[in-house]
Amino acid sequence: MVSARRARHGIAVGDRVRVAGEPHLVVGVSGTLVRMASRAGDVVEATVTSLVADARFELADAPRDRRPAARAGLDALPAAAAEEAGWWEPHIAEVVYGLPPDAAPGTRPRPGFDPAVTTMTAREQAKAAELAAAGHAVTASMVKRRRQRWEAGGLPALADGRVTRPSAPFGRADPDVVDAMRKAVKETENSSTKTAKHVIWRAGQILAGSCPGKTMPSRAACYRIYDVLARGKAAGGPASTRRSLAGRPQGMFGQWAPQAPGELVQIDSTPLDVLVLLDEGVPGRVELTAMTDVATRTVTAAVLRPTSKSVDAALLLARTLTPEPLRPGWPEALSMARSALPYERLLSLDERMAHAAALPVIVPDTVVIDHGAAFVSANFRAACRHLGISIQPARLGTGSDKPHVERAFGSMDSLFCEFAAGYAGRSADRRGRHVEDGPLWSVAELQELLDEWLITWQNRPHEGLRDPACPGRAFSPNEKYAAMVEAAGYVPVALTGDDYVELLPCEWRAVNAYGIAIRRRTYDSEELNPLRHQPSGVREKNGAWEVRHDPYDVSRVHVRGPDGWITCPWRFLRRAPMPFGELAWDHARRTLKEQGRPASEADIADAVASLLARAGRGPETGPGSKRARRVTARTRAVAPGPENPAPPEPGPGQEAGPHHDDDHEPQEITPMPFFDPFSDSGERW
Repeated sequence: MVSARRARHGIAVGDRVRVAGEPHLVVGVSGTLVRMASRAGDVVEATVTSLVADARFELADAPRDRRPAARAGLDALPAAAAEEAGWWEPHIAEVVYGLPPDAAPGTRPRPGFDPAVTTMTAREQAKAAELAAAGHAVTASMVKRRRQRWEAGGLPALADGRVTRPSAPFGRADPDVVDAMRKAVKETENSSTKTAKHVIWRAGQILAGSCPGKTMPSRAACYRIYDVLARGKAAGGPASTRRSLAGRPQGMFGQWAPQAPGELVQIDSTPLDVLVLLDEGVPGRVELTAMTDVATRTVTAAVLRPTSKSVDAALLLARTLTPEPLRPGWPEALSMARSALPYERLLSLDERMAHAAALPVIVPDTVVIDHGAAFVSANFRAACRHLGISIQPARLGTGSDKPHVERAFGSMDSLFCEFAAGYAGRSADRRGRHVEDGPLWSVAELQELLDEWLITWQNRPHEGLRDPACPGRAFSPNEKYAAMVEAAGYVPVALTGDDYVELLPCEWRAVNAYGIAIRRRTYDSEELNPLRHQPSGVREKNGAWEVRHDPYDVSRVHVRGPDGWITCPWRFLRRAPMPFGELAWDHARRTLKEQGRPASEADIADAVASLLARAGRGPETGPGSKRARRVTARTRAVAPGPENPAPPEPGPGQEAGPHHDDDHEPQEITPMPFFDPFSDSGERW
């Protein structure tokens, strides 16, 4: 028979083992390999690890070890309790084994404590008498209880049981009260911020509905229960924090482990915490759309736009796949040739790398998106299909599914936005006074600064890029990229011009005698002559031709012809040489409609040109001028163009300079009506 002590610590020849319920006998042990034979003579071999971990193997002669684990170690006990346990241990060990733990080899048990001669009860009585003679109030029953506790729980169990007993988290509170309070705290996840007093009141309502007749405990007890349940949930904190904590996955966190650049990329948008100066001195907010590579923590691209659209997300892919040029005025230290990137290898693949900044070209393989309109749009999905990029949607309201880009936004806010003029803070309670009256950057200037800052980010050590073998060393994104390129054999393929056009929004139009009409704008080119009144051959589109256009630059479109893309300029481009977007176009068109004037294409072009020129001359005093300037400023911010055209040369008999008619009284100027970009009306006429 196998003793309990040997059964817990090892296995030897002669032990009996059950294998899937059938008895076996251990006939040999070699290292970690155990050989067992059944009654029929069948021999089974298994490792010691298998015997311990597999439920099919069971030691037949070994009694079950029913000793519970120690509730607390000595480190969790008060100093007096730990000292008491240490004092009892040698005495109890002598009662059980006949010798104290520190006895020298060959020492014989003292008279009265020899297990071979005396019983356990006799030894307990002898120890109690010895301790009582030494001045300790100890009885035999007390020694017995300590011995039983030591055998069951080890050294910590010798301490006072009142100290090691775990405390109940809610004390003696009624479970129904705790359940009602838990439901009340749960309701605060998606509601406005409430005080603890309101949550307790709400718990009382829930308790009255579920358990009539029961009442809430005292005010102090309610607050103690609330403190336990609200811990880690920010029940009385900001609503955004509660939603974030509520969306956090339960249990153990998962971890992405991409092995190559671009294997996993995350994209998202967020309002920028910096006020920008739109044209004509109008301050406003813009949105930041960024893409982050998880493997290298590289912010591959980031763009600023008044409002994010699907074309912005698609163009972000284009910037990710295109080398970033080293712009005039940037330090030479930001060039790719001076960085940790494999410059020589990349230069042999693409000559554009010779004048590129130290930002690697990363080809995404899988991109994680949320459910924003810009990312779930057909245009963005078509761009990903064209580039062979897989899309992985995140769960609704779960920012933890794309934590790396969310953390990158936080780094941009603390490392870049806080140092920029016009920083407004992430919320109203963090904003200073009259921020909009201070010096502000334009969108183009702030984009330039952000692009330059992203290059410096690539050379900054990142806490998420520490080497597990050398945790004291944190690598920069460029160093991590260079190491992964060497290990994974990654070769980036930069985007071509035709691929860039493929990322623009698509529409299908017929090529008529006058060209192509898109939203009452006509585009034409000499290269369209062979396509006029001809079907494209695409039956699903009734023979229409594929047209790609940029909403921020309506001066031209691109038509997919039989031999490639055909660029077609707007027919009335000379009337309004500055590229403008859909926002200004819709504003001018709706204004003409409200005035009852016919909205011909030429009139709309003249109205837009007049709006931009009027805003460029200075602010107006009539009603509606501020809104009109805001529309113009948003448009010009995202599509910078040439300066306003010079005034026409004076004709024969005319004088240069402004013309004043003193024979007529000044006429009252009727201002343009307000334009509301957030109105429900979205009709196009």
